[in-house]
Amino acid sequence: MYTPEKPAILVSACLLGSKCRYNGKGELHEDVQGLMSRCHPIPVCPEIYGGLPTPRIPSERSGNRVIGKTGEDVTAQYEKGARETLHMAQLYHCPAAILKERSPSCGSGQIYDGTHTRTLIPGDGVTTELLRKHGIAVFGESETDKLEKLIDDMERM
Repeated sequence: MYTPEKPAILVSACLLGSKCRYNGKGELHEDVQGLMSRCHPIPVCPEIYGGLPTPRIPSERSGNRVIGKTGEDVTAQYEKGARETLHMAQLYHCPAAILKERSPSCGSGQIYDGTHTRTLIPGDGVTTELLRKHGIAVFGESETDKLEKLIDDMERM
């Protein structure tokens, strides 16, 4: 059984600089990197876990479907990636995740509306929705302060 001294937290691999985003890029996010001294990061990329290539056609969530910019339905790949990410969270006993905002997989609170016009709407990505259904707290990269508070609360227990 995995038992780290610090809590294991799922982290979108692209936020750690892994070149796995739809455009083949990553972005080492300074605030996320700053959390690494307080937790054990478990890098994940649901899109890759679902079998999608890097780079890949940009996709957006439209209701319960995920549709690529060229019209292909990639819902099955996003759902598979979400299940695999949940498996990692459960394997490492992750109480929380910090995931890429606005993504059709990892978005938390806001996602693009499915029209591929960069229009944001309230909602969660496929992976975020599944993780939350299983009691895992999900934060976007602009919410590192909220994750820090959760870690503080866990340390006090």
